[in-house]
Amino acid sequence: MANKVLLVGNLGSDPELGTTPSGTPVVNLNLATNEKWTDKQGEKQEATEWHRLVFWARHAEIVTQYCGKGSKLFVEGSLQTRSWEDEQGNKKYSTEIRVRNFEMLDPKGARDSGNGMNDEESVLAELEEPLAF
Repeated sequence: MANKVLLVGNLGSDPELGTTPSGTPVVNLNLATNEKWTDKQGEKQEATEWHRLVFWARHAEIVTQYCGKGSKLFVEGSLQTRSWEDEQGNKKYSTEIRVRNFEMLDPKGARDSGNGMNDEESVLAELEEPLAF
């Protein structure tokens, strides 16, 4: 069985580019997804779910350059659960989505870059290149 996650949602904050000790670019973000439905009493309901995303290498650089708080993204990735012990010795867990591919549905600053494509088209073309991890 494949470990694959597909989400469409909005970023909860502006991306902040960091690096691993080996120098690999990395960005950690939260993505909000919304679900709407009508309950048995006919009342409209809405729920928001938050997902932790991790972008690596060139994807981290692109999301930092072109996306901001509230940007709508389609992301494809895999679930990864990490564990650690806190200061009191309690085991803690965090489940994240390791982003493999993404598409900006409304990037900030989309403009003509002089090459016949706007920035969004240029970035989407770059994202089609395979990444090595």
